[in-house]
Amino acid sequence: MGTTAPTPVSPVPGSEGLEAEALVEALVAEFRDQLILACSFQKEETVLLDMLFRADAGARVFALDTHVLFPETYEYWHRVEERYGTRIQAYEGPSLGLQAARFGPKLWETAPDRCCGIRKMEPLGRALRTADCWITGVRRDQSPTRATAPKLGWDEQHGLWKANPLADWDDDRCWEYIRERDLPYNALHDKGYASIGCTYCTLPGEGREGRWSASSKTECGLHMATGGDTGLGSSS
Repeated sequence: MGTTAPTPVSPVPGSEGLEAEALVEALVAEFRDQLILACSFQKEETVLLDMLFRADAGARVFALDTHVLFPETYEYWHRVEERYGTRIQAYEGPSLGLQAARFGPKLWETAPDRCCGIRKMEPLGRALRTADCWITGVRRDQSPTRATAPKLGWDEQHGLWKANPLADWDDDRCWEYIRERDLPYNALHDKGYASIGCTYCTLPGEGREGRWSASSKTECGLHMATGGDTGLGSSS
């Protein structure tokens, strides 16, 4: 019978008691160029981008380009790159044509978990193989599946540290930070989208109620214990 490997000792002792900005600074000092921010271009990332680039002007940021993001999201993506003088590394799955040829059209409707596996989970795995710690915009108040998210914990699935500096924040605190610093943000937030994903799977709504609203699905898998099988192999 096999034994479970012990969880590594936290590289930032007392991380749960640190304010978000202090935690980001500590992560930069600890991981340097092995730290990477996952950016989905929502209000949480607006806050985290500002904190991260204040701590390290050369910080690494990546995004998952599903090829079906909103025009407003792509526009904000370019604004972020211009503001911080950076290049956000895009990770993507196969073309929509290849996906349709293999699984049929509108996979996001017929098999949304598989669609997320192909367009998000597999590219995420490749992105995280380049780092020792990733930063996300997960907050505990976003959904029951995120209610116990630590500010810094070991990501067993991917084999690296995962930081959620805004775990104890709420919407009001995010918007207060954004407005105090006059930061640009995704225009979809002004159109009633509290949570922003792909065009076919996102509607206006409070919290995460606009995500996969036609089904019981609540998470794409990025912040769950396991991800979907792509059935297509990897794409560079």
